[in-house]
Amino acid sequence: MAKSKNINPGDPIIIKKYANRRLYNTQTSSYITLDFLAEMTRNDQDFVVVDAKTGEDITHNVLTQIIVDEESSGKQMLPVKFLRQLISMYGNSMQSLMPSYLEASMDNFRKNQKQFQEAVEGALNKNPLGQMAVKNQKQFQEAVENALKASPLAGVFEKALSRGQNGSAEAENDSSEELSDKDAEIKALKKQLADIQSKIDKLDS
Repeated sequence: MAKSKNINPGDPIIIKKYANRRLYNTQTSSYITLDFLAEMTRNDQDFVVVDAKTGEDITHNVLTQIIVDEESSGKQMLPVKFLRQLISMYGNSMQSLMPSYLEASMDNFRKNQKQFQEAVEGALNKNPLGQMAVKNQKQFQEAVENALKASPLAGVFEKALSRGQNGSAEAENDSSEELSDKDAEIKALKKQLADIQSKIDKLDS
């Protein structure tokens, strides 16, 4: 496995693009893909893409290609109306102002998004009920499933659940079914589970 080269903290990673369109990460001494660059972008890793032959900065072209690939893969995010408006700005007298405007708008959006996420996470961390609902609901459900599997009534209970309410009504009228012998126990168990799940749902709401 290639070892990472030492770079100064804060320096962007240099990515070289060759004539065959291959991308070379000079930090890890390895070839990478556009998908990998997209992931680096999502992780806020700063990088600069340069032409391996001329040394020209082609970061803009490569990032544009990533957007085109993402939009073409079905993960469309840019509305047609926005694209039309953006295209109409080329050659417009306001074109020179658009880059700084779009950059500032996106910075504000990212900032507000981060603050919202931090506020939600902070509220959950400070709220014992929120913590219980988020962290313990899945564990509770798994524990119930394991308990049912280990119970002597497991087969009967699963059969009752699979049939639903209509199936349960038919089973009550069928004296040949094992369910009829243990009907009271199953009903009690189902009621207890329903009560506990109701409490969990209230905590999660």
